[in-house]
Amino acid sequence: MNTADNLFERLLPEGFDRLPATVRRLHRASGRRSYHGDVVVRRGRGLLSRLCGWATGLPPAGNGPIRVDIQSTPDREAWTRHVAGHAMSSRLWGGGGLLRERLGLVTFGFRLRASADGLDWAVERVHVFGLPLPARLFDGVHARESERGGRYAFHVVAALPGAGALVEYQGVLDVD
Repeated sequence: MNTADNLFERLLPEGFDRLPATVRRLHRASGRRSYHGDVVVRRGRGLLSRLCGWATGLPPAGNGPIRVDIQSTPDREAWTRHVAGHAMSSRLWGGGGLLRERLGLVTFGFRLRASADGLDWAVERVHVFGLPLPARLFDGVHARESERGGRYAFHVVAALPGAGALVEYQGVLDVD
């Protein structure tokens, strides 16, 4: 039984300590905290892309500052990303060996892969309104956490068949 004090360490019992230092610091911190940095957001332009963006609360296109508020307990985390006056909230927890993330109307199940270069999130399960969808439709959805210049770096891409690009956002946060 893994007795780690945080969600990510529990989901990555063999790989957590290999992660870059800033990624470990962000995920080991507990309680309520805020991180500040910079982000670039690109959004898809099609009607289906805009509808999916609305359903998941994606941030608007642009670049500038970002603030990420995280509230964590050993079993759950709540993230709110503040970009250009828009708040995108999600809830995270573990289940069945996957990181579960509820983002608007959608719940994802991500398989996490840790390495010295960073943390990769790959979609394995998706539910909308509690109904399962084929995970292969979400092959264009992935995230990566890493370290760049001593800062926590993130890169998230979401594209769907028929909808094309939904969003791509990347940036850095100061975690000290």
